[in-house]
Amino acid sequence: MLFLFWRYGFSIKNTYLKYFALVQTVNYRTEILSGLTVALALVPEAVAFALIAGLSPLTGLYAAFVMGLVASVLGGRPGMISGATGAIAVVIASLALSHGVEYVFATVVLAGILQLLAGIFRLGKVMRLVPHPVIFGFVNGLAIIIFMSQIDQFRAGDSSWLSGADLATFSGLVVFSMLIIWLLPKLTKAVPASLVAILAVFGIVTGLGIDTKTVGDITSIAGEFPPFHIPMVEFSLETLELIFPYALIVASVGLIESLLTLNIIDEITETRGRSNKECVAQGTANVLSGLFSGMGGCAMLGQSLINISSGARARLSGVVAAVMLLVFIMYGAPVIELLPMAALTGVMMMVAIGTFEWASLKVFQRMPASDIFVMVLVTLVTAILHNLAVAVVVGVIISALVFAWDNAVRIRARKYFDEQGWKHYEIYGPLFFGSTTNFAEKFNVLEDPDHVVIDFEESRVADMSAIEALNKITERYAKVGKKVHLRHLSADCRALLANAEALIEVNYYEDPTYKVAGAGDSVS
Repeated sequence: MLFLFWRYGFSIKNTYLKYFALVQTVNYRTEILSGLTVALALVPEAVAFALIAGLSPLTGLYAAFVMGLVASVLGGRPGMISGATGAIAVVIASLALSHGVEYVFATVVLAGILQLLAGIFRLGKVMRLVPHPVIFGFVNGLAIIIFMSQIDQFRAGDSSWLSGADLATFSGLVVFSMLIIWLLPKLTKAVPASLVAILAVFGIVTGLGIDTKTVGDITSIAGEFPPFHIPMVEFSLETLELIFPYALIVASVGLIESLLTLNIIDEITETRGRSNKECVAQGTANVLSGLFSGMGGCAMLGQSLINISSGARARLSGVVAAVMLLVFIMYGAPVIELLPMAALTGVMMMVAIGTFEWASLKVFQRMPASDIFVMVLVTLVTAILHNLAVAVVVGVIISALVFAWDNAVRIRARKYFDEQGWKHYEIYGPLFFGSTTNFAEKFNVLEDPDHVVIDFEESRVADMSAIEALNKITERYAKVGKKVHLRHLSADCRALLANAEALIEVNYYEDPTYKVAGAGDSVS
């Protein structure tokens, strides 16, 4: 037991010191007020996403409570908010329509298990492969989605657009709340500006008796504690075949959105979260969400930015947000349903404006054309398809192809003859699947002398295509009775060639005095 404490750094003393340090740095007032603000902002979002998925509003609210609580306690990024999201709602909508809510619950549980496995096998590091232009595009696309989703609030109950006095009243309250959020931080940061805006608009509407749309006009949020039950589906291979594709997409979308949100919050707070721990937390939260009648979810960038901009930096704010949301559901529904939607719309519009990476527009002239293309494409795919996973995957694939192309055309060969009359080809740039054609074009087999040296001091053999390219070039020289000498191959390249001997024939391999060459070393 002592060994385990030492091995993982969880000694009683260190744990106490870390906890004591955390307690000393937590601003309880800020955390509690920020959590309350986030809870108020979560209500219309959770309801809207549940309706998008074709589910009961309480299904979204229960998911927001379970996801928010579990991810806040176990997550790898203090201050980040999780809940029911539109990305998940879009994925499960067709399943809910065709097979019912019980299959949705089963899918969410399976998705959580997949996310748990991703965390256990430390796949969170895969997010390091996401280029910055893709992150810019993701953030900008999400900002557009958040902003455009608020436009629907300018509709009346019969889905027609507001007009006349109703439109003027609603628009005025929205602008008023946005002005408070913009101006108050310039005066004081003692209380979250978003909370002040919500309360101020609520006070004006209530005090003056203004007739405007409220949360209660959308739906009732009254309910009980999330009921626990095992999803009522048949446990069979057919059921698994049905829900697994949905679960895989839900797990992927959830992790992509959560880990990208984690990276963005890291940049804002200049701290570092733990991606693998976040994967485990998201998986645990989704498993419990499915077991407690929730539609599942992931990290929410908009609500996370509300929390961070309000000054929250610890786990307490997320816990308060989840608990207060449950209080609203069980006891405070009559009051929360009186909140003007104009106030919450103003808050979310300011979140969208703050989410958009305006700096990305300023660097257009300094960014490579390929990066600009990737950023704009990811933004459009995110905004149009509302599918964050597809947008990010498309962006990563295109970035990878551009990178491969750039490296493929950079391979070079410096040529010279030594005192023995041997011709040397000094290769620059990686030899991989994309550069094999250019590599083969560097050699003049018929006119070269009997001995040819291919020097890889400033290159490396990267993959099987590169090995095959070497095999072909040595075959071409062998057919005319000439020998190829491979020089300065690194240890990993030599191992790659050795592993490939059973598959292809490397006709001649010689580097008798191989070492890591330093500046001024002669070629052996």
